[in-house]
Amino acid sequence: MARKNQRDPWEEEEEIIWVTKSEMKRDMTALQELGEEIAELKPAVLAKLPLPEALHAAILDAQRFKNEAKRRQLQYIGKLMRSIDPEPLQLALDKIRNKHAQATLQLHKLEQLRDAIVAEGDSAIEQAMALYPEMDRQRLRQLARQAKKEQSQNKPPKSAREIFQVLKNSYLEQDA
Repeated sequence: MARKNQRDPWEEEEEIIWVTKSEMKRDMTALQELGEEIAELKPAVLAKLPLPEALHAAILDAQRFKNEAKRRQLQYIGKLMRSIDPEPLQLALDKIRNKHAQATLQLHKLEQLRDAIVAEGDSAIEQAMALYPEMDRQRLRQLARQAKKEQSQNKPPKSAREIFQVLKNSYLEQDA
């Protein structure tokens, strides 16, 4: 007959997950860094994040503070971050970063198209017109000639900048 307090030696035990003090510190530091990154965001972007009310208020306070008060407030934000699930915040922040990276990539593509327009002329203008049909073809050709002339005379690339602005405005109008 087995006693009440004795265990069956063949019974499976629950697995205990040991967390070291160093792991806990690393996790807390990561949460505090996430909080600091969120505190650097502009208010319009901050409004899009799924923040609990207390954390949102603490972040707004941190944005107002300077020096030592800000450092203490950021530590407080880190403490608040420990009581919430950081995954939705991290996903929203990654989405914001990705949007920025995509915008940067698009600007690089526009720069390449501008360089092609200056170098190749009409063939590149035709490509640009296919992408953005609302552009003024005559104005683009005129700017391309001026840019080529400025390039050959080692003048500042005023027309090339203007071509970029025309392309950028057409892209933004198309995107809207």
